Amino acid sequence: MAHKNQNKWSVVIIACMAIFIIVLDSSAMNVAISTLVVELNTTLSIIQSIIALYALIIASFMLLGSKLQDILGRKKTFLIGLMIYACGTITATLSVNAFMLLTGWSILEGIGAAMILPATTTIVGAAYEGKDKVTAFGIWGGIAAMGAAVGPIVGGIFTTFVTWRLVFGSELVFVAFILIFRHYLSESKPTLTWKDLDKVGVLLSIVSLILIVLGILLLTRPDYWSYVAVLLISGSILFILFLVWQKRRINNGLEPLSDISLLKNRIFGLGNLNSIIQQIPLAGFLFIIPVFMQQVAKINAFMTGVALLPASISILIFSLLGAKLSSILESKYIIMIGFIISAAGAFILGGVFNINTHIIDIIPGTVVFGIGVGLLLSQLTNLTMSAAKSDQETDAAGFLNAFKNLGYSVGTALIGVLLILGIFGGLTSGIESAGLDGNMTTKQIHDSLFNYVEKMQTVPPKISPELVPQATQIVESTISYSMKQTFNALTLILILGFIISVFIPKRK
Repeated sequence: MAHKNQNKWSVVIIACMAIFIIVLDSSAMNVAISTLVVELNTTLSIIQSIIALYALIIASFMLLGSKLQDILGRKKTFLIGLMIYACGTITATLSVNAFMLLTGWSILEGIGAAMILPATTTIVGAAYEGKDKVTAFGIWGGIAAMGAAVGPIVGGIFTTFVTWRLVFGSELVFVAFILIFRHYLSESKPTLTWKDLDKVGVLLSIVSLILIVLGILLLTRPDYWSYVAVLLISGSILFILFLVWQKRRINNGLEPLSDISLLKNRIFGLGNLNSIIQQIPLAGFLFIIPVFMQQVAKINAFMTGVALLPASISILIFSLLGAKLSSILESKYIIMIGFIISAAGAFILGGVFNINTHIIDIIPGTVVFGIGVGLLLSQLTNLTMSAAKSDQETDAAGFLNAFKNLGYSVGTALIGVLLILGIFGGLTSGIESAGLDGNMTTKQIHDSLFNYVEKMQTVPPKISPELVPQATQIVESTISYSMKQTFNALTLILILGFIISVFIPKRK
């Protein structure tokens, strides 16, 4: 327990530093998308995949990362995860191509984060009691929100004025601080051995989630559409098999990877479902706004961070205010209000994107969206975790963090897919109807423009040079139309969250 007053909050501060750098990665690099495309000589789809796979790897390994605490102890699990994360950070910092960035950021950092996140939950929970525990988790949640809030501006400053590599490199300073003060963290006694680990469950959970998100990501490439259904169906079947396998192990008195009986609890189940739904629009918002601002509005990474700042501030303020609101208003109603407000923000944003859009034009919509998301962030974790018994907290934390990161991964993939498909739905016909096709076939036009958009308009389309300005205008207006349709989709997803939240039982 953290009894010494002078060091009372040391444990939560250490945990918060770890949470901060993990969340920072998710939001800071979105503003560097166009720079990454150019410097790593890659495409928009590949960068989108790397961002989505970072959250996917965290989600896929989260249940294993949570269970490792019972085998290794929470402190040892946390520190091993931190070292893996540091290796990933170094690799990402030194990346010379997209594959190296994928290895460092998505895979190594993702696996490290999957070990760190559930461990911080139990470390903080074990270090405090009573009101101190409530305060500690409030600080923990606030810092997580702050990481998301400052990420775009930090990423914009580094990318524009120094290099995007410092987003990753600067995280090593936090890693060093955590290692220096690691003696404040208390160890837990292992309750399981490696022999008790459900290895089949680990394999089923990881493979099923990876297949599902890969299936969504491949929607961006029409050439691979024949594989999409196979991946999605296979992933879904394997996840059902995972649940059946867990039930079988429980019935046979064996240690499951996760206590799936938690999912039968209505508050826990609906809380997790709403966490996924809330993460999808947030991830989509943080992905497509930078794409539009840099590709159509032609602003740099720093100004993209500035464009996202009002939303970030709203999320931070209302995630803190929402926690106070819960003392006078049932969490269920705050969640319902959060979904309605964020849906209104998404709907407002759908009508502001065109070739002449400036930062000032998107501020009202982003602020309203941020207020709603902030209210949701303030309630969903507490509401969901409140449904777990004390001996289920490790499994509950694993499930919640896994589903949240799965939602973020699906959001980046799905919303990116909607945007890209929307663009190509109108591009080819736009070029042909404008008489800009020359002697090119429809497929040649499509392939040329696909490369043009995928390279963030950094390579000229393969059409007559004198027609490039008109083709560029068609690309930009098509993107604007696609943005409107994509934000309409986000609005519908948030309304679905509102409908589901109606069925959340009131807490007694």
